Amino acid sequence: MKTSIATVSVSGILPDKIKAIAEAGFDGLELFEQDFLVSGETPEAVRRMIADHGLALTLFQPFRDFETLPEPHRQAAFDRAERKFDLMQALGAEMVLVCSSVSPHALGGIDRAAVDFRELGERAARRGLRVGYEALCWGRHVNDHRDAWEIVRRADHPAIGLVLDSFHSLAKGIDPETIRSIPGERIFIVQLADAPLIHMDLLHWSRHLRNMPGEGDLPVRDFVRSVCATGYDGYLSLEIFNDQFRGGSARAVAKDGHRSLLHLMDQVSRDLPRATVPASPLPDRSVVHGVEFVEFAADEARAGQLGGNLHALGFRKAGRHRSKSVDLYRQGQINVVVNTEQQGLARSAFLAHGAAAYAIGLQVDNAEATLARAVALGAEPFEQEPNPGEIRMPAIRGIGGSVIYFVDRSPKLVGLWEHEFIGCDDPARSGDAGLERIDHVAQTMFVDELLTSLLFYTSLFDVRKLPMVDVVDPAGLVRSQVIENEGGGLRLTLNGAENRRTLAGHFVNELFGAGIQHIAFSTRDIRRTAAALAANGFEPLRVSSNYYPDLAARFGLDEEMVARLEQAAILYDRDAQGEFFQLYGRAGSDGFFFEIVERRGYAGYGAPNAPFRIAAQKRSLPPVTIPRL
Repeated sequence: MKTSIATVSVSGILPDKIKAIAEAGFDGLELFEQDFLVSGETPEAVRRMIADHGLALTLFQPFRDFETLPEPHRQAAFDRAERKFDLMQALGAEMVLVCSSVSPHALGGIDRAAVDFRELGERAARRGLRVGYEALCWGRHVNDHRDAWEIVRRADHPAIGLVLDSFHSLAKGIDPETIRSIPGERIFIVQLADAPLIHMDLLHWSRHLRNMPGEGDLPVRDFVRSVCATGYDGYLSLEIFNDQFRGGSARAVAKDGHRSLLHLMDQVSRDLPRATVPASPLPDRSVVHGVEFVEFAADEARAGQLGGNLHALGFRKAGRHRSKSVDLYRQGQINVVVNTEQQGLARSAFLAHGAAAYAIGLQVDNAEATLARAVALGAEPFEQEPNPGEIRMPAIRGIGGSVIYFVDRSPKLVGLWEHEFIGCDDPARSGDAGLERIDHVAQTMFVDELLTSLLFYTSLFDVRKLPMVDVVDPAGLVRSQVIENEGGGLRLTLNGAENRRTLAGHFVNELFGAGIQHIAFSTRDIRRTAAALAANGFEPLRVSSNYYPDLAARFGLDEEMVARLEQAAILYDRDAQGEFFQLYGRAGSDGFFFEIVERRGYAGYGAPNAPFRIAAQKRSLPPVTIPRL
């Protein structure tokens, strides 16, 4: 199927919208009437502009309050339609969308509506045009695609067809299976939008909170699967009304939209028999078996500070790169790389963001196939000329300009570090703290980047998303979205900062953009780990003393256990699956920190503890000095 998007979905003036839509890779666009009316461009100029960008004009929309009107309103509606037909012909638009009436004058009645549409079809056909009818979920008399289809069926005119919109059907809970009985040739276009599952006024929900397929909670995949079962092979078109998108980058929103459609079509092609729909051209979503390494960019001074922190956490300096100024620290299955090169991406990342974790390596079954899928979905490949003898790792640019490397999970992986690094003795080595692997990685970004990040990861990797939650910071709320895979090889917490006064907002402003704000390491025995860390000189974050009596009350913990937790600065949570223990390091001046966790069947990430942790971390940050004017 071909892809399309409504101009109302992206921000900017009409020429900028058209350019962004074309650059994102869409085949066509729906022209929203208001975008044309405010543009100042002639119809002929807009027609040329769309054609010059290699796009098809798939739909002109919307035409409102047409059907079942009494006279003289009925004749006025047909007169309006004729004027719109004149405009459509000048624009080169072949089809117009008529949405179900909300007029207080509308009389209703399926037969009356069918008569109106049959006459409209006659008028459109004389001009070589077509009319698509859509049921608005708040329509006065028609608010269900089944009723809209019945009107189209009774109108029985080749120029009259059905427009299906996933939001209008799914927001009302209409079973998408009901679409399967509609002949595919009578469906003129399919519009798609997702949305967070919120119980609110349908009109407000639709006009302000739609998002791209895969970014919300509606069963859009089931909807498209039912559409495909009808034999429909026309455009899949996005119609997204979203306040955030209207104020965002047209290029970024269009790119997200195209990625969402490619991912959606890939999913549906795998759901349906091959005889029904062609096989997907994309490789499978990759299963991530683990985070192979995290790489920091730093200068010599900050590398020394980071090395000290890692030693306190029980890491040893295990090697020096054979040809670069790069050190390797290891503990358990954890590899932390510190890059102090004076050229290349690491240096650029340091100059732009300061000392920060700018790259991660992920273990996958097939690195090249993972790269191929990512590039097909619009990711930017990354390649830096390797030094002689170095192993080339496929990579892409990730969130906030970071880099994601793909490491084949194969026998070659065993020798990767020995090939690239020369082993060394570490005179500053502290005692091993029992840290085993990277449990999860937390990336922080501005809140308007959160949905982009979610779509980026879920379209590329075989992961699921958990419900979004609000994390309470003393200075505001932070939106937090977890994505994870079944085996726990990839766990990411994506945190969207709404203002710079929160700890998350402080981090993205200090580092000038999205990045990894904290890394959580796992241990099997957090009390033993806490004792080892104390012996290494590690200073844990200590939350308010009021936390522990409340903890005892909430969970019915005995006094001895609570005392041990408080002494070691360990936080606790429990869910239906088990227990969770957390130990935090202090946040640096930019807000970055390390975390240690022990899971005993627990499935979450300790969200109830976040307000206590954030308040304590903010108390421990150096005071901000505001210069006098």
